This record gives sequence, structure tokens and C-alpha cells, in this order.
Amino acid sequence: MDALRSSLLKIENLNTYFKIGANFYSAIRNVDLNVNRDEILAVVGESGCGKSTLAQTVMGLLNPKDSKVSGTADFEGTDLINLKEAELNKFRGLKIGMIFQDPLSALDPLKRIGEQVAETLVYHTNDNAETRKKRVISLLDQVGIHNPELIFHEFPHQLSGGMRQRVVIAMAIACEPDLIIADEPTTALDVTIQAQILDLLKDIQVRNHCGIVLITHDLGVVAETADRVAVMYAGQIVELGTAKQVFNTPKHPYTRSLLRAMPQKGSNGDDLYVIQGSVPSLVKMPDHGDLFAPRIPWVKDEEHEENPSMHEVEDGHFVRCTCYQNFQFPDEGGQTYGE
Repeated sequence: MDALRSSLLKIENLNTYFKIGANFYSAIRNVDLNVNRDEILAVVGESGCGKSTLAQTVMGLLNPKDSKVSGTADFEGTDLINLKEAELNKFRGLKIGMIFQDPLSALDPLKRIGEQVAETLVYHTNDNAETRKKRVISLLDQVGIHNPELIFHEFPHQLSGGMRQRVVIAMAIACEPDLIIADEPTTALDVTIQAQILDLLKDIQVRNHCGIVLITHDLGVVAETADRVAVMYAGQIVELGTAKQVFNTPKHPYTRSLLRAMPQKGSNGDDLYVIQGSVPSLVKMPDHGDLFAPRIPWVKDEEHEENPSMHEVEDGHFVRCTCYQNFQFPDEGGQTYGE
């Protein structure tokens, strides 16, 4: 691997637990994941699969009173998991930027845009006010905001959703971080604005040679943007590979189900595949076995591993559990439930 594709973040055996009542329940389970410089890694899955929790764990944004974390998240030689808040703040914004999924709640309604974008520069640089203002205006222009000198003085409520998202991106890249974590950056935006935001992220990744973790439930977004894809279900990575591998030769039943549920050209709403059931709550989550098994009840119990592990099916392509080997949808010849 050349220098531009060197590892930025190496997550190993990461576990996150949330306190509910008197007990702790597992939300992230034994996650191993590597993020490289000069690539976009997409983390995909339904709501409730643990994608945002994974990002918040790495960034140290969880309330320590209500959560427990184990494992490591090595960022360029430093384990982020064991850092204290003051030490983490040296990385946040400077080396790692985060784009939150709701720009309206991420922005302070009482502060002007210029002041908010400049906050990271105030914290991490010694630039004077005039230099910071020039930098902020340049950033606003860089993320595609017209009339940045005017927007500098506006408040968040005066901007459209797409413009607010661009402001949040400007905040995330202010110090040209090596790693950007984008948590559902196109949620609630119309299709045209979504495409513009994704193009912007790709441009930033290429220009700055940074790594981007793109968290999304939208497989269409992933197909257009990602270099590699990690499919997440119930707090576990169930499939990992290049975008080409995951889309062209999906293995895990969950990945195949997600892809089959995507609208296809020429189809109508009646043709859409619906995945049975839903992601179980943390309280009801099994502590062993194939966690997706209850949603594919026509697959026999003996075809699942008791403690599913990741298997490399081709170079760089991994899948959890061996149940993929004989998996079929019922209308492909598999046995339907109860037969």
C-alpha cells in the first residue's frame, strides 16, 4: 500500500454498552475496521444498527455515565478510546472532523455563521481575527456557498437546509483534518442537493488526501461515492469489501436483502422486497448466534454458526457466518417458513 493509502484509523474489538435501567446492553459488538487515507469507507445499515453509535464512540461523544466502551481505535498511533476529554479535543477538529446528520441542531441558532466556522480555528490556531475571517470566507466559498462574505454574517435560520449542511462541512474541514466522519450528511435533503453534497465530499477527499467515513442507510449514495463498504447489522459488521465486491457479489443475507429492497428501474412499489421483522432493541438483542437469523426464518438453524465469525471469501471481501453459502430467497427456490 502506498503512502496515500496508508492506514489512518484502525478499530479493533470495539464494544459499546449502554445503560438501560440497572443493566448495560451491547450496542456495538467486536467491531474490527480499518480506514485508510485517500478513500471513502461507507458504513451502511438500517436505523438502529449502530452506525452513529460507532462514530460517536470513536469521537468520544458518549456520556460516560450511561455507557461503557472497550477495545481500541488507533488513530495514527494514538488510541482514542482511552483519551481524556482534554486530550480528545486536541484531535477533534484538527485531525478528525465530524459532519453531523442534522445541521440545524449542530449549529448554534444565536451565533452568526462566520463565528461558528471560526471556532475550530480559534481553538487550534494562533491566527488573528482578520486572518481567520479570510480563512472562513475561503472555506465557505470552497464548499460552494455563493456570496460567502454575506453568508458570513447570517444566522443559521436564514439559510436553506443545503446551505446549512455546507456550513457544517466547512466547519469540519477548517483545519484540513486527515479523517472526516460524515454521519448521514444528506438526510432530509432533496435529491439534487444530495448529489451536490456527495460531489463536494469526494472533491474534498481527493484534494486533501484525507479518509472519509460515510455513514448512511442509502445504498444509492454508497454506490455513487464509496471505495469500500462495511455493512452493519445489530452492532456488528456482517460484510466488508470494496464497493464493487459488495454490490456485484454480495454474500451475507442481510446485504442481499438490503440490495433487493432497493427500487429498481422500471419497477413499481408492489415489486419491492420487504425484509421481515426489524432490528431488535438493545434489551431484546440476543447475546449469541446469528443476529439476523430471526429475519430469515426459512434458513435452517444448523446453517448458522453458533458464534458467527468473519470469513474472507476473496481478497479483501469478508462476510460473517457461513449461512451465506446456501442462502436463497423463498422465491428463488429456498424453503419457505413452515414448509
